Amino acid sequence: MISGWSFLTLLGGVVLLGSSVQRLAGIGFGLLASPGLVLLMGPVQGVALVNCAGVVIGVAGLATSWRQVRLATMVPLVAAAALTVPLGAWLALRLPEPVLLTAFGGLITAAVLLVLCGARIRALHGRGGAVAAGAASGFMNSAAGTGGPALSLYAVNAGWRAAEFVPNAQFYGLVVNLMSASVKGLPQLTRPAWLLVAGTMAAGIVLGHLLAARTPEKGARRIILGLALAGGVATAAKGLWLLV
Repeated sequence: MISGWSFLTLLGGVVLLGSSVQRLAGIGFGLLASPGLVLLMGPVQGVALVNCAGVVIGVAGLATSWRQVRLATMVPLVAAAALTVPLGAWLALRLPEPVLLTAFGGLITAAVLLVLCGARIRALHGRGGAVAAGAASGFMNSAAGTGGPALSLYAVNAGWRAAEFVPNAQFYGLVVNLMSASVKGLPQLTRPAWLLVAGTMAAGIVLGHLLAARTPEKGARRIILGLALAGGVATAAKGLWLLV
């Protein structure tokens, strides 16, 4: 049983790390924070906090970069996600968690490895690719709090530069996390825990902003793909561990 102070310390550390990387790379809060938050708070409450944090980080990031958002490209991504977010929330409450995590993790890991090896996925090109990526991302975001990998794979196959990816990913994350949070509601936290989350999230956003100005494009791209791969492996490993 985790004591109150230990819980708050771990909670603050996870939120700080996730929010700083999210601000730097455009994705990452769910990939880094979701496993820890699920262990601390349970799958339903942990993912709900990931969704709420994604809304706040998206608003903060877009405050200075909203003009760089490709609205025409975002429309099919967001529209497809809107159709699958309710399904992800519904299945997350009904399917065994180990099965869900293992399947998602395996798919994410395989897709990222293809990209790292130089592969290009034709299905992720054009408007059709945007719809496919948005549907997959919305489903996984609502079910497990990890919608970033599908979006990053679409961006890589579409040839986006890192500077283009970050503001568009922040816009997408803001909208889709808002959808997910509206379906599932707010997580149940005490007032001290909410204050801690707010403070560490603000610190993480500032830290990520400072790091973004010093990170070259190739480095940011490696971070994007590395986070997607790490998230896939971690998700699959957790699912397999729970199945044993």
